[in-house]
Amino acid sequence: MDMQTAAGLVPLLGWAVHGGILTRRLATARRDPLTGLHTRAGWTARAEHLIRRHPTAAILLVDLDHFKALNDTHGHATGDAALVETANRLCTWCGHNGTAGRLGGDEFVAVVQELAAVDLDALTAALRQPLHHAGMSLPLAASVGVCRLNELAVPLLTDALAAADAAMYAAKGAKGRGRRSSRTSR
Repeated sequence: MDMQTAAGLVPLLGWAVHGGILTRRLATARRDPLTGLHTRAGWTARAEHLIRRHPTAAILLVDLDHFKALNDTHGHATGDAALVETANRLCTWCGHNGTAGRLGGDEFVAVVQELAAVDLDALTAALRQPLHHAGMSLPLAASVGVCRLNELAVPLLTDALAAADAAMYAAKGAKGRGRRSSRTSR
């Protein structure tokens, strides 16, 4: 290879490396560093794509019950373990039928292609399983709000999230928490 060709390739190689670094940074920014789930931005992009293709999709909001007490009593490492375990359980439940994300704190979100294809009782049961951490078995529970897009007047993700959020708070307000609720706006 002559010097002129080599000199022309150096900037191209630099741009290729720079592009690879930017791609990795963007992918990292769309993943929660603790749980590995999609962040709000990453999840939203995937959810909007999924709901365009599947009009029977459903949106779920999941909020851990009594998370602050768990974190304050047993420490932040235990709180982090609870978040990671919840993320794993939610991802396992979604499987290939949807995708999960972490909105922040102890709030999670999921979208599934077809609610009838998944077992909501299995999700609530999984979220109620104890957390085994540092030689302890600690209770976990979560409230789940569900919104089926085909029950909305206009199936928009923002409206579905608002309806799932209202349903999640209704479940949280129910005696005993650790419940699920469905709510749609007609």
